[in-house]
Amino acid sequence: MKIHFSDSLTADSPRLVARIVDQDKLPQDLPDNFVEAAEASRFTGKTGQTFEGFYKNDGKLVRLALAGGGKADDDQRNAALEKAGAALAAKYSTSGETAIALDAGSSDLTAEEIVAVMTGIKLRNWRWDEYRTKLRDEQKKSLKEIAVIGAPDGIEARWQEAEAIATGVDFTRELVAEPANTIYPSSFVERCQKRFEGTGAEIQVLGEEEMEKLGMHMLLGVGQGSRKESKLLVIKWMGGKEGEAPLAFVGKGVTFDTGGISIKPGPNMGDMKFDMGGAGAVAGAMLALSLRKAKANVIGVCGLVENMPDGNAQRPGDVVKSMSGQTVEILNTDAEGRLVLGDALTWTQREFSPSRIVDLATLTGAVIISLGNEHGGLFSNNDSLADDLLAAGKSSGDKLWRLPINSAYDKLINSPIADMQNIGGRGAGSITAAQFLGRFIENDTPWAHLDIAGMVWADKPGATWDKGATGYGVRLLDDFVRATAEG
Repeated sequence: MKIHFSDSLTADSPRLVARIVDQDKLPQDLPDNFVEAAEASRFTGKTGQTFEGFYKNDGKLVRLALAGGGKADDDQRNAALEKAGAALAAKYSTSGETAIALDAGSSDLTAEEIVAVMTGIKLRNWRWDEYRTKLRDEQKKSLKEIAVIGAPDGIEARWQEAEAIATGVDFTRELVAEPANTIYPSSFVERCQKRFEGTGAEIQVLGEEEMEKLGMHMLLGVGQGSRKESKLLVIKWMGGKEGEAPLAFVGKGVTFDTGGISIKPGPNMGDMKFDMGGAGAVAGAMLALSLRKAKANVIGVCGLVENMPDGNAQRPGDVVKSMSGQTVEILNTDAEGRLVLGDALTWTQREFSPSRIVDLATLTGAVIISLGNEHGGLFSNNDSLADDLLAAGKSSGDKLWRLPINSAYDKLINSPIADMQNIGGRGAGSITAAQFLGRFIENDTPWAHLDIAGMVWADKPGATWDKGATGYGVRLLDDFVRATAEG
């Protein structure tokens, strides 16, 4: 969206004007009958409520929208204001209005609070219409601009930083929303190479030949049934102190998951285009960090494969040797993400010796059984890291819930013929997947695994997203970096 700032409303200002209203505090300077009409409509300023009316001002028709910002003393005030902005975008995105004037001067909101409203508008206004050719006019997105009127000093610098994060969220949504015939390992890499141009981030790519020499047979085994070449994408942002060990984010990037020889049922298999949601979140977070010039050293690694069945595909019962030297019995080719991540984790640790490592993956359906679509699952070998991620989840709105891992679960993935097998029994499915990954963590490196299978895609609109790709994980990782790695 285009953003611009001005001191006051003028004849050239957008017809649609929005004001943020605190709960139970309808302003008394509204045009005639507005207060009475709002009260008659039971508009009280609760978070996300909207009300609109029309009036003439110097002969010009004004479409005045009120959005509820909730209670001014709410400890989640910024989140409420984001929802207020998002409610405006949801209402007016396809209204025919091309611009909205956010009247910041009519409220007591701070620059930070106004930015929260703007963020909500930008996030909720995103929709991927690349392939929709027969939309009726009333279905087409029209809202393209925000004019911020009478904002407090310092807002432009604050917005520049917030916009970088929102842009990262949108990039993740784009990657996740694209179909698998458009986004596959090579095109995922190309999309990132193009998007990171001029940001100062460094891109590195490993192909199958290089990974073969490194012994990454788990990752390569997942992709060997596909005609699409597997890739390891590395995004480096070194904005911190020279020589300081980086944080590392590692994402599962299965650009389409048929299940391989252990093929999935046909219904809903099309959803498996978003099985690269972990890699998408890593790419979007790295874009946000590079755009806002984060003062931290961060490495993003995406293991990119396509899991397909053909005559060359990996079979149940195969044994493969990982880059770490450990061997794995493949009992189910649909438990493939942990194989990709295991080699990616080993390579990342040996290449960069990170101070802390976080992986993100749409790893198990079991975590959705446990947590639904409200929280991502958090597993960690380090309480301090877990606490930092939980705090970042709360502050960002990308919520997490910690689940256990410990040696008692190890016996569930022991194999009679190899060092481990890639699935456990019926119970504790998300835990045994995390236990598997934990076997590839070296030298007690603080590590966390985020199982985000229930969070990257939504079957219905949410507060700040439309139906489809949510962009989950970008703000979580950005808040985590901000709180733990930047001085």
